[in-house]
Amino acid sequence: MTTLFKSQELWDFLKDGFVDSTTGEPTPEIKEKRKKDSKALFLIQQALDDEIFPRIASATTSKQAWDTLKQEFLGDKKVVMVRLQSLRRDFETAAMKEKEKVQEYLSRVSGIVHLMKSYGENMTNEHVVSKVLRSLTSKFDHVVAAIEESGKHL
Repeated sequence: MTTLFKSQELWDFLKDGFVDSTTGEPTPEIKEKRKKDSKALFLIQQALDDEIFPRIASATTSKQAWDTLKQEFLGDKKVVMVRLQSLRRDFETAAMKEKEKVQEYLSRVSGIVHLMKSYGENMTNEHVVSKVLRSLTSKFDHVVAAIEESGKHL
């Protein structure tokens, strides 16, 4: 959803919020900000199903709705840190099982990486590829060596 809000130039409203403290006739700039904040709130509301919508129904700004959803689905900072630590451990200790297919292993690692990124972890493709190559079973040693050697010539 972040990409959607960024593409509509609405991300700052969710991240920083918008406080409308005008009294009297609002300026054209304030009217435009109100409109954008309302658009962001509308997009959030439209993305939710009937079961989740009541949790943000009382929100009057997009930031309020976004923060409520973040708290609901990610938890507070301590919870996020604990979950990230657990995912980091899972990532670092992941190894391909003897009977596991490469695609199954890649899917498992990708799932962990996706969750880590959803909690704000900055994970480069190089780091993930390096981890996967290090943790393949020994029957792939020749493939890993060939990949590493070809990378040195680039």
